[in-house]
Amino acid sequence: MDAFNTVLRFLLNQKATIGYSFLAILTIGGELIFSMVSFECPCNRTQNFSYGITFLLGPALVLLVLGFFFSARMWRLFTGCCLNPRKLCPRGNCLRCTGILLKVTWGACIAPVMWLCVALLNGTFYECAISGLDDNLVVDHFCQNKTLRCRAELARVPCQRSKLPEDESKELLLMFRAQSQVLGWCIITAAAVAGLLAACCKNCRSRVSYLQLTFWKRYMEKERENFEVFASDCADKLAKRNLKSFFENSNPDIFPFPNHKSWEAISSLYTFSQGEQYYSTLQCYVERSDRDYSPEKRPVLVFEDGMEMV
Repeated sequence: MDAFNTVLRFLLNQKATIGYSFLAILTIGGELIFSMVSFECPCNRTQNFSYGITFLLGPALVLLVLGFFFSARMWRLFTGCCLNPRKLCPRGNCLRCTGILLKVTWGACIAPVMWLCVALLNGTFYECAISGLDDNLVVDHFCQNKTLRCRAELARVPCQRSKLPEDESKELLLMFRAQSQVLGWCIITAAAVAGLLAACCKNCRSRVSYLQLTFWKRYMEKERENFEVFASDCADKLAKRNLKSFFENSNPDIFPFPNHKSWEAISSLYTFSQGEQYYSTLQCYVERSDRDYSPEKRPVLVFEDGMEMV
């Protein structure tokens, strides 16, 4: 049992690494499926570039959009901002808002960068795209010291249907793949260096020590986990109370519930301050002595023309 708890604790501590590894495996699998099942280079000078670049950048763009869509931090920042623009930059602190957006963007870029790296290392999409460029510099680079037919047959090389000699066609294909892999490794190196510099900058500018920062991260994880449990339990009790009141045609029991201002207070993003020593907006709110316990005077849900509006 102790060994099982040790393994479980290790997995929980390394869940970020495990998550990124799982994401990398999914990216590699998705790229292989695209390459083997759906991708087929048209081997036409007018279509190769657009077709290849679509498969190279299209999934990356979709992954970027999904990264933003599933970012809880982004939705905490933007939810309700049209009705209350001050939520974006509380107290006029635009620099903090920009920093949060950069963090959200950084997290959303992980999956697209993985896709680009895997796709470029494989080389299939890049070979098709680069062979369709009609730019003189590109054509002269690949067809240097080659036969005169190289320019006309360059777009057919990825499909291995060109009329060039076999050795020449294979050499061009290797050049395409080498360039693609070099670009892939450049992106990997740049991402690794950027990640290291960002981590160093973040830790060097941290207002707390390493152990306190570790505790802060653990606290935030536990708060999120327990919030899900408490919210589910509270929603279940409230739903049962309302259904009981409805079907029994009776007045509902008193149910303590946070008012609208309380929800707004704990929904904002929190920045650690040495003077306050709080670890989240929730802790900052519950330890305030001037908390407003009064119930909401007007409903949060407003009905207009028979439509339920939040």
